[in-house]
Formats: sequence, structure tokens, C-alpha cells
Amino acid sequence: MSEPFGTLSDGTAVHRWTLERAGTRVEVLTYGGIVRSVQVPDREGRTADVVLGFAGLDGYLAHPGPYFGALAGRYANRIAGARFPLDGAVHTLEPNDGPNSLHGGARGFARRVWAAEPAGRHGVRLHRVSPHGEEGFPGRVEVSATYSLDAAGALRIAYEAVTDAPTVLNLTNHSYFNLAGSGQAGGHHLRLAASRFTPVDADLIPTGVLQDVTGSRFDFRASRQVGSGYDHNFVLDKGVTGTPEEVAELHDPVSGRTLTVATTEPGLQLYTADHLTAPFAPGGGIALETQHFPDSPNRPRFPSTVLRPGEVFRSETVYGFSVG
Repeated sequence: MSEPFGTLSDGTAVHRWTLERAGTRVEVLTYGGIVRSVQVPDREGRTADVVLGFAGLDGYLAHPGPYFGALAGRYANRIAGARFPLDGAVHTLEPNDGPNSLHGGARGFARRVWAAEPAGRHGVRLHRVSPHGEEGFPGRVEVSATYSLDAAGALRIAYEAVTDAPTVLNLTNHSYFNLAGSGQAGGHHLRLAASRFTPVDADLIPTGVLQDVTGSRFDFRASRQVGSGYDHNFVLDKGVTGTPEEVAELHDPVSGRTLTVATTEPGLQLYTADHLTAPFAPGGGIALETQHFPDSPNRPRFPSTVLRPGEVFRSETVYGFSVG
């Protein structure tokens, strides 16, 4: 189901698509590919929205910085110095995070209106063309993101893209999960299938080291309370895979809701949102951003994010919901 959700200042209409299946109800906006709402029941059968979002378009326009529920790209996460080398040329991007590029620049994919069409009975396909030079990135990129609910009520997001010139690409969804439906999320319990993480400098740029989590606060290989103070990429043990494999489990002991995350991606950014401001409180949600590593275009040892003509970029992440 599609319905109007507001209009931008230039007159562009924004629509909301609603998907419902097997007890899960999801709302997706054509503005920014935003997951506005995910409603699932708790152990008592009471339904609540488990992602942070706004009732109207004005909320997203007034609070763009946290990327609530948005599709981040062309390059999700940070590129150091807002520049990177590719095939002997250095490409300069628009800095929007101090000296660095974050989530594709000042607008990126998160502040664009996407075209939309149904994808089967329980899905919507968003698509757009990112022109050559958009925010400094080379190549004309045709990109799509298909949001769908499977028979178990899991939310699947499948990305595809092609380019007419060599470029870099890294896509993710930036939803903040709060399985309680309100209050703080730091009391949730998290398990990550990651034996290493990428330490960062003061600007949150990876140092290039892949550090063992053993004996540190970054060890989530056994489920434990999340707490706060995280904005770090975890190196998933499985690496890049052709089909999604489960890598994370987030559980709220109070409501009984559990979120599982399966992905084809090699990394997961854990962000505990310690700096959220009104209308949400610090720590009000937890982002689990499946992606390639931050600053990969400047780190040849990291998994490559280069996309070339003739290749097809594919990535898929599945968010499953259950109670216990």
C-alpha cells in the first residue's frame, strides 16, 4: 500500500509504502529509503514500534544528522580526508564530518527522493540514478533497494547497482532499534559473530589494524548487555558471502523481543547513539549497520569496495523478529 507522506519545499512528493506479513508491519519512505516504522509483538502479544522515527516528514527534515532509518550511500560510513585514490587518480569528495566524508556527503542517498514500484505482494523496490560526479564520486550509478517481508515476517533489504565507470560503493540501512519500544536500549543484550574490530582515531577513522576482541569491551561473541560508548566497525568472522548468514542477535529481556541480523556483508557498525538529542534521548536506540569497512577506499588491506563497469553490486541483509 502506498500513500502520500508529505511534500518537499521544491514540490517533490514523498510517499509511504506499508508492508505487512506474519505479524510484522513495516513502513518505508521514498525520501531517503527510510524505514520509518517496524511494528512487531512482544511476548504478551502487544505490538510496538521497534525503530526510531518521526510521525511526519517534517521530523526527518528537521533532524537529518542521525540518519534515522535511512539508506546511506554512495559510501556508508566514513572516508578519511574526503578523498580516495582509484586507478591512479585521486577523487575529492564533499566533506560533511569535519575533514571527512560521511554516508556519501551532505545529501548522499539519505536525502533524495527515490522512485518506487511494487516488488511482489509484500515488497517495494526503490531505485534512482546517481549521476557522475554526485558529491564528488565518479561514475553514473544505477542503484536499487528492494524492501520485502518473507513468510516469517523478516524484513529483507536487497541492494543492486551497476556503474558506467570505476567507482566505490558501500550501502547500508541506518535504523536505530529499540526492542522495548521506548526508553533506553543500552540494557539490550547483544551477540556478534566477530572476533576482531577496527580501532579508530579521534575522528573515528580506522587505524588500519584488525584487533582481536578477546578480553576487551568489544567482545560480544557471547551475548551480554550492550551498554554505551560504541561507534565501531566489527570484522565479521564469516567475511563476504554470497547469501546472508546470521551475524548478530539483539534481545530485550523485558519485552522478550529478539532481533536477528543476517547479511552478505563483511562488517557491522555498532552505534549506541550516545549523542542523540530531543525528541529522542541519548542511547534511545542501537544501530547495527551491515556494510564494508569504513575508509576501505584508502585501505588496500580491507575488503574492496570498488565497482567497475560490467560488474553488478549485490548486497542483502535480513532482519528477523521473534519473542522468547
